[in-house]
Amino acid sequence: MRKNVGKMDQIVRISVGVTLSILAYAKIIPADLALATYVVSVIIAVTGFVRICPLYKMLHKSTVREEPPL
Repeated sequence: MRKNVGKMDQIVRISVGVTLSILAYAKIIPADLALATYVVSVIIAVTGFVRICPLYKMLHKSTVREEPPL
């Protein structure tokens, strides 16, 4: 499968995923929303690590920069 998440997008996704997990673990996010927050943070982080976003694929979007031809 072709990657559609660029380097900067990858860094942002992983950072947001880790930040959401920390906020839920530290109980800054209410307990009734903690499970949903964990699920969302894992999805965001995984799409950052594998550099493939299903939503981008459906929308025909990509943040990967095209390499100039040689």
